[in-house]
Amino acid sequence: MTYTGDVQVGGPADVRELPALTICKLAVGPFDNNAYLLRCTATGEGLLIDAAAEADRLLALIADQPVRSIATTHQHGDHWQALEQVAKVTGAEVIAHPLDAPALPVPVAHPVEHGDTIGVGEVSLEVIHLRGHTPGSIALLYDGGPAGLHLFTGDSLFPGGVGNTQKDAERFTQLYTDVVERIFDRLPDETWVYPGHGKDTTLGAERPALPEWKARGW
Repeated sequence: MTYTGDVQVGGPADVRELPALTICKLAVGPFDNNAYLLRCTATGEGLLIDAAAEADRLLALIADQPVRSIATTHQHGDHWQALEQVAKVTGAEVIAHPLDAPALPVPVAHPVEHGDTIGVGEVSLEVIHLRGHTPGSIALLYDGGPAGLHLFTGDSLFPGGVGNTQKDAERFTQLYTDVVERIFDRLPDETWVYPGHGKDTTLGAERPALPEWKARGW
C-alpha cells in the first residue's frame, strides 16, 4: 500500500517504509492527535514522537520492539496524555526542549536545543526549535538522502498555515519568522511534512501561501 498519511482515530496506522527508517503514523485521542513511531530498519530501535493519548494503542503499535526515547514536540497537554504510562512501560527516556520541559508530567532525561541531533539506531534526526506556538516547540528533521527529507512539525506547521498563536502578534511574528528562516529557506519543496494533527503536506504545497499567512497574521 502507498503511504498517504490519512489516518483516523480508532483506525489503523499508516506505514511508510524508507530504506533506513520505518515511519508509522497513528491518530489518537479526542483532539485527533498524530503520534509517530520511527524505527531504524537496521537495528529495530524506535523513537516515538508525541505520546499524545490512548496509551494502550500506542503500546500495541510499539509491541515488543525496543523504544529508546519519546520526543514531545511541545508542552500542550493533548500531546502528552499517554507519556507517563508509555515511558513507564517501555523504559524510554523523554526528550523535549528545556523551555517546555517543566510542563510535562515526567522528568525530561534528554533536553534538546536547536541544532542538536537525536539518534534512532543508525539514523539521526535534527532538532529545529520553532518559537511561538509555545516557547519550546520543536520539529524533527530526518534526512533520508535519496529517500528525501521528512519533517515532523508538531503544532508549529500544518497544511494551510503555522500553529495557533492565540492572536498574539508578537508570537505569530516569531513563529512565522522561524518557520520561514529555519524551514522554508533551508529545505526543498519535496520535504514531506508530518504535523501534530491532520493530514500531511509538503513544503512545496505550502510555500506559495507564505505571503498570505503573513498578511492574515495567523
